[in-house]
Amino acid sequence: MKRAIGVLLMALLLIFTVSCEKGTAEAQKESYTVVRTEGEPDWSTVPVLEIDKVLWTDDYGIRGQGQLCYSDDYLFVRLSAAEKDIRAENTQHLSPVYEDSCLEFFFKMEDSPNYFNFEINPNGCLNAQFGPKKTDRIDIVRKDAQEYFDIHADRTADGWEVFYRIPLKFIRLFYPEYKFEGELEANFYKCGNKTADRHYISWSPVDLESPNFHCPEYFGTIKFES
Repeated sequence: MKRAIGVLLMALLLIFTVSCEKGTAEAQKESYTVVRTEGEPDWSTVPVLEIDKVLWTDDYGIRGQGQLCYSDDYLFVRLSAAEKDIRAENTQHLSPVYEDSCLEFFFKMEDSPNYFNFEINPNGCLNAQFGPKKTDRIDIVRKDAQEYFDIHADRTADGWEVFYRIPLKFIRLFYPEYKFEGELEANFYKCGNKTADRHYISWSPVDLESPNFHCPEYFGTIKFES
């Protein structure tokens, strides 16, 4: 009888521990409100999110920032990096831009297992994919990606930045009824696998033992302003 009670207590303790850990992880997730814009964005009025969770390496002082806003037809994206030693070797779309200095935006619908990843380097070269996991993805970069996503990359006093826009009609190729409303699950990343100081940094925390950004279970929340 005592042994049975002991086993039961251990089981209850395990359930309580797992529940607490899950609750802590959920509490740590970031959230961001996407404001509406009419015409081209005035970025000085758009809230900034910090890409500042250093993962898996030493802290080299590299940081990123992100901003989002939307109109009836586009989701506008601005990402920037404070980074001294910039690597920009890849010059073609769909090249391994994560080897360079790279800024990334991953997002998904709440009720879908699939997510988008948009990865871009200081040359404005885009690697974009769609699928349910890292090893099961399709390339979604068009031949006219530079014009279609209106990609612009620039150097700044302390690093670099990139601007692009994702057309609503592009998202509707995957989700025909989609509108910019409600919530998305998302994360923003700064990385550089072959930079002088290899680094991995996120907006919403990632609690994994080894480098992997393809983990939608750690995505934060972005909410569209009405």
